[in-house]
Amino acid sequence: MTLRVLLADDQAMVRSGFRLILESQPGITVAAEAADGIQAVALAQELRPDVCLVDIRMPGLDGIEVTRALAGPGVADPLRVVIVTTFDTDEYVYGALRAGAVGFLLKDAGPALLIEAARAAGVGDALISPSVTVRLLRRLASTRHPDAGAGNRLSERELDIARRVAKGRTNQEIAAELFISLSTVKTHITRIQNKLDVRNRVEIAAWWWENRIMDQ
Repeated sequence: MTLRVLLADDQAMVRSGFRLILESQPGITVAAEAADGIQAVALAQELRPDVCLVDIRMPGLDGIEVTRALAGPGVADPLRVVIVTTFDTDEYVYGALRAGAVGFLLKDAGPALLIEAARAAGVGDALISPSVTVRLLRRLASTRHPDAGAGNRLSERELDIARRVAKGRTNQEIAAELFISLSTVKTHITRIQNKLDVRNRVEIAAWWWENRIMDQ
């Protein structure tokens, strides 16, 4: 199957570069490009791409507003949005993830990570730039009020899987590490999301860090 990607960035050179990178790979095509947030939402809702790669700072609507419109709470059939930006700030990252983004990537992360992020989002996984993940989530934990009974919500196996999600492991890596099938991992993650009332694996990671149980 072909992975259909929408690119939303106000810089034409960035969109062209991303298109070249993505379409150099088998099974990936750029379905549309948007130069501002309003156009991004309209095209995404019309074309229903598999993945939307969205910049933070754009005219009309910014990346967080675009994400909320396409994947936020209350969206009946959310799309998969990955924020791709030069702005490595906690406010942007956290805002994007809370708005429903399934990934956050820095533009200087390189072509390989851009491709990996698009493919991960396409199959329901998430990817955050390694340079962002630990620093971001640890800092968030210091500013949040942990839930005293957080660890009691999940079984030991679910806690084990949530810990690996928080460390950035993919479903395939978790399956290999725990010697279980990929479908079993997906089932556990679905149960974790239901118990924690979160929408995706990125929010599982945020919950883990917020409750300061990363090293348990």
